[in-house]
Amino acid sequence: MSPTPRSVRFEDAVLDKLAKFVMEHPGLSVSAAVNLLITEALRMEEHPGVLFRTGPSGRRAVVTGGPDVWEVIRAIRATRAADPDATADEIVTMTAEYSGLPSHQVRAAIRYWSDYPDEIDTQIAAAEGAAQKAEERWRREQGLLAS
Repeated sequence: MSPTPRSVRFEDAVLDKLAKFVMEHPGLSVSAAVNLLITEALRMEEHPGVLFRTGPSGRRAVVTGGPDVWEVIRAIRATRAADPDATADEIVTMTAEYSGLPSHQVRAAIRYWSDYPDEIDTQIAAAEGAAQKAEERWRREQGLLAS
């Protein structure tokens, strides 16, 4: 679907903040920034307990006051793999206990993932790829030092 031009009036203070946001995010046009921020605001409205944060890997969904959504989902998968016979509620409880998050925040991450699985799964894959590369580098370094 191609974008449709719309006329929108912004207050000067909003335009100033938008200009600052664009400057802090190289490669984003004003139009792309507006689309991104509105999309994120609508997702936050759909998913209470989830907001967006900028970090080394770009913008990503996070549990309010907690970790990235992808980190919670990865923990859920690890918990499921460790205890395949656990019920769904037990998985949520164990993940909450392990992560130190309240159950409602774990469930907020699950709900977000259920609407945007490709986004979160891509972030998990990227994190796992980076961890694998770091481990390979460390092993090569250890091999060199042990020789």
